[in-house]
Amino acid sequence: MTLHFVAGQPGRSAPLLDYLARRTRLRAEVALAPLNLRPRHVVALTVLRDRGASAQQAMAETLDMDGTNVVGLLNELEAAGLVERRRSPQDRRRHVVEITPDGRERLAEAEAAVAAVEDEVLAALDAEQRQTLYLLLHRATNGVVRCTEESPEH
Repeated sequence: MTLHFVAGQPGRSAPLLDYLARRTRLRAEVALAPLNLRPRHVVALTVLRDRGASAQQAMAETLDMDGTNVVGLLNELEAAGLVERRRSPQDRRRHVVEITPDGRERLAEAEAAVAAVEDEVLAALDAEQRQTLYLLLHRATNGVVRCTEESPEH
């Protein structure tokens, strides 16, 4: 498919990044639906698996989400048995969130589904090109300003 909308802007990557991100997100949503997950669920489960138990407020900061939205997200994951919330023994006002064994299992399934989506979206790239793309994207994310810092409403 030729992307005509970028033809007049050689060297500018924003439209291409947006196109690939939207295409990947839409396909990921379809791939995750049979698992009753959405991409934001996968991100939250990944954070909990990789970093361990976390305070709800710390989750909001890590996910760059408003605390109210994190509560809704965690309610969905808790209702599905994928995370557990409990009061912090040090501060009873705080909740600590932890991924459950079912959450780990579902996350592994989700990661396989998302990997298949990535393979589909990036099919035009060979393994070396994919590695280069990953390294460049990883480097670029180190300089990204948090969304809440960029937004004029915040």
